[in-house]
Amino acid sequence: MQTLHRHQKADVEGLLKFYGLPVLYEHHIEIPAVVNYPPPWPEGVKFELQTFRVDAYCVADGDGLTAFVDVADPREATLSVPKDVVEAVLERSKARASKEFPKADALLKTILDAGYRIHKGPNNEEILARKYRIRLRGIDAPENKQPFGKEAKEEFTQLVQGNCLTVHVYGEDQYGRHVGDVYCNGKFAQEIMLKKGLAWHYYIFDKRREFKKWEKKARAVKVGLWASPNPEKPWEWRKKHGRDGKLDELN
Repeated sequence: MQTLHRHQKADVEGLLKFYGLPVLYEHHIEIPAVVNYPPPWPEGVKFELQTFRVDAYCVADGDGLTAFVDVADPREATLSVPKDVVEAVLERSKARASKEFPKADALLKTILDAGYRIHKGPNNEEILARKYRIRLRGIDAPENKQPFGKEAKEEFTQLVQGNCLTVHVYGEDQYGRHVGDVYCNGKFAQEIMLKKGLAWHYYIFDKRREFKKWEKKARAVKVGLWASPNPEKPWEWRKKHGRDGKLDELN
């Protein structure tokens, strides 16, 4: 109680609601609203990630992003931080304390190149975080150079920017990205993208019926890319242009 007393009322209420606990107002008890997402781990999920807040520049396109996870997270505790990264973090702290900023910058590059990042904590403390490249499971958004590619990226960015994410990871793809379900503030990212007509159900890799239903509904009302008479599927577009749209230029 002494610890909670030092925090703002709104922050305490938000914490209680996050864990599904009742919020007390003197003699009144507020029943928490039902939150559908994230649900219990569905079949096939290997582990869960809790990310730091996502920056807009970390969103690659309408179905992919880069996120960072505190190495002190229980999931990360099972993974060992490379020795050279640990040493770089310690040496950088010493270099900054002695105002050897060029040395500190060089050490930071070592940390970044190894797939880590330094985050600022709530009390301005430095927190080491691991980088994860994430691919949304079960959908395929238009590539950035395709029609509606820009709109898909903007919608996904608007959803995740400045927010912490919960990611249910199923595995890795051939590009080393973690494939998973992304949840943000009680919203399921794949559901949003499909309902707004900014992604296809990637049925080759994911047979979930609700994905098919969401895409079918968006098609019926001609929202997003379904306003076009014959939108080109991203996987077919990539066969012609490559992932970055440069294949034709090379031929």
